[in-house]
Amino acid sequence: MGSLLLLLLFLCEAQSHPASRPNFVLLMADDLGIGDPGCYGNKTLRTPNIDRLAQGGVKLTQHLAASPLCTPSRAAFMTGRYPIRSGMASWSRIGVFLFTASSGGLPTSEITFARLLKNQGYSTALIGKWHLGMSCDHKSDFCHHPLSHGFDYFYGLTVTNLRDCKPGAGSVFTQGFWLLVFIPLQIIGVALLTLAVLNCVGVLCVPHAIFLCLLLVAAAILGLLVCFLHYFRPLNCFLMRNHEVTQQPMSYNNLTQRLTAEAVQFIQRNAETSFLLVLSYLHVHTALFSSKDFAGKSQHGAYGDAAEEMDWSVGQVLNVLDDMKLANNTLVYFSSDHGAHVEEVTAKGECHGGSNGIYKGGKANNWEGGIRVPGILRWPGVIQAGQETDEPTSNMDIFPTVAKLASSPLPEDRIIDGRDLMPLLQGRSQQSDHEFLFHYCNSYLNAVRWHPRNSTSIWKAFFFTPKFSPEGSNGCFSTHVCYCYGHFITHHHPPLLFDISKDPRERNPLTPETEPRFHEILQVMQDAADGHAKTLTAVPNQLSTGNLLWKPWLQLCCSSLRLSCQCDKEKQDKRVSH
Repeated sequence: MGSLLLLLLFLCEAQSHPASRPNFVLLMADDLGIGDPGCYGNKTLRTPNIDRLAQGGVKLTQHLAASPLCTPSRAAFMTGRYPIRSGMASWSRIGVFLFTASSGGLPTSEITFARLLKNQGYSTALIGKWHLGMSCDHKSDFCHHPLSHGFDYFYGLTVTNLRDCKPGAGSVFTQGFWLLVFIPLQIIGVALLTLAVLNCVGVLCVPHAIFLCLLLVAAAILGLLVCFLHYFRPLNCFLMRNHEVTQQPMSYNNLTQRLTAEAVQFIQRNAETSFLLVLSYLHVHTALFSSKDFAGKSQHGAYGDAAEEMDWSVGQVLNVLDDMKLANNTLVYFSSDHGAHVEEVTAKGECHGGSNGIYKGGKANNWEGGIRVPGILRWPGVIQAGQETDEPTSNMDIFPTVAKLASSPLPEDRIIDGRDLMPLLQGRSQQSDHEFLFHYCNSYLNAVRWHPRNSTSIWKAFFFTPKFSPEGSNGCFSTHVCYCYGHFITHHHPPLLFDISKDPRERNPLTPETEPRFHEILQVMQDAADGHAKTLTAVPNQLSTGNLLWKPWLQLCCSSLRLSCQCDKEKQDKRVSH
């Protein structure tokens, strides 16, 4: 009788716990604000599938991106490390990669969770946006490519979706055009006019060669502008499958449907084995786009259409997990790389950025609106459904969480800044394992967050803050994004201190009069920042000017006609398959 009871207990225990090594589906939105999904309070944007995911798992309400910009945030997500440790944080204004033929990228010395899982026998795929570089010295070395960082399969963009990729959607280079084209042309025009007048009145004898040289310089500047406008799209906006360019330039026609189909097919192909799928959406970064089934259907214009199409895609992935009976053995994670881009407003006044809810700021700054992002994790039978936690967590935490669940040891030759989330998600711990979190604006330490043990307070101290423009607004509208140094910021001595647990909107900085422990708190946070700084080592800057610049010898072109760079192998493949 005792043996029978033990057997029954063993069977019940086995049924209540899925296989020890789950599958992983990591869904990453681009520029989605924490105020966009319905489960985070939005009443007018329809996100039933993201909401369904939250209802079946844990909703993190203080989930933080390691950086408020795409490239460094994604580097931190992939490696579990602050981007400054890998050289993926810029010292200049430009903090992300803009060209496919740049030489910077995630160093081969960095270890991604994909590489760890591949070593454990997992099938691994990245579908969608990478934005962590492609090649180093030669166009075919692919040193920064997803396939060089642990992914077996890649389909998507190695850089990012930009306004310049979509005809008629504008340009992200407007300021550059003004500084490098229009101002020089104005100076040349004034110089020509002045010299002509002086020459006519006889005050100065100006050789014709001077006029000719100035005209040639003006023509050269205009010629370079025309070439840039004509060639940027095909040279930078293309789709790849593994190492092969499949569509150049990229077509937005049913693009989300194509990415989703690739993700669904990967799951179906690997239903009998352990797998890792990272589905990295192009939505809702500008240029905004959506298929005819979603265009004009939302209450929030083009942005809402794109967000609702992305939600549909999330639903397709969840459905195939159910259909293949994989849901109970799959950890699903949904998040965004950083907060919504509040300065994305068109010339017509249309808002092309999302909502950061009650939080201040947005993309490219470390106010809560720039780094507090949706964070949802679901694993039926392992993580209790319908939970919510306000403990500070980071997108860097996915690295150690995934590694431990896949039975992979963490690298011992480097600092891993992320923390295993499972004790918090399963209720075995009531407090985040992060006592301190460090918020970088590019390579500059911008703020420190401190959650003291056995305390409900969450202190946040800013060493500097961006100067919003126009004054009193909620962003840096004059420059389109906020910058991290020089006259673009205000330094604070002493640092600006908030208790996020009581003032999540960051409206009321504390003072020695309103917080008796003001100086003591700041000293603890300064000591933590100093200790953190001692753990940093010098590494090559992957976002230096030299690494950011376009290099013709790194340029991929699917056509034998170098200046054409146009092909559509996806259409050809479709015709063949039919």
